[in-house]
Amino acid sequence: MDIGIIDPAKTALLIVDLQNDFLHAEGAYARGGQKSADIAALPVRVLPLAEALRGKGGWVVSAQFTLVPGKAGEPFISPHLKKLRPFLGKGDFAPGSWGHSLVDELQPADITVEKVAYSAFYMTRMEWVLRKAGIETLLVCGIVTNGGVASTVRDAHLRDLQTIVLSDGCAAFSPAVHERAIGDLSTVAAMMTCAEATALISGL
Repeated sequence: MDIGIIDPAKTALLIVDLQNDFLHAEGAYARGGQKSADIAALPVRVLPLAEALRGKGGWVVSAQFTLVPGKAGEPFISPHLKKLRPFLGKGDFAPGSWGHSLVDELQPADITVEKVAYSAFYMTRMEWVLRKAGIETLLVCGIVTNGGVASTVRDAHLRDLQTIVLSDGCAAFSPAVHERAIGDLSTVAAMMTCAEATALISGL
């Protein structure tokens, strides 16, 4: 897809689920034996773009997967997620916790939105804060390409937000799955590498 006019002040780097519990060696997923070198490499790759956008007056928005605690702090976990990730439990992805937080390399976010499902728009205030901030263009990165990223990008497209997927700023637990998802998303969003997006923003 073609890229329209971009105003850095009306542009956000939307970071999907790059949280300690997903990426850090002491996070919930690492404790559960779920690690990926491709995923672990994302923060350093995305950082130059975040810095360039901040320097041009743009926004950094962090959408963070959340396990909402119920009685005695036991989290509400969807049955499908519990089946896929049986290691998740009390304290994981809890609001305000270290594991729930955006990874240190990409902090601080200008806006943080808790989410409870794949899409950063589903039952969240995401659309409201983007409109209030005057954001018209999203540069989307994060995990996983076929899950949180794909659902968020499609929902952004439905809301008439100009959306650019950072093809090497996203990852999945399988490179083949990532590549298929990128191909699918090219029908609803423009594609750029992190380096291309950094150069574009820096030149505006």
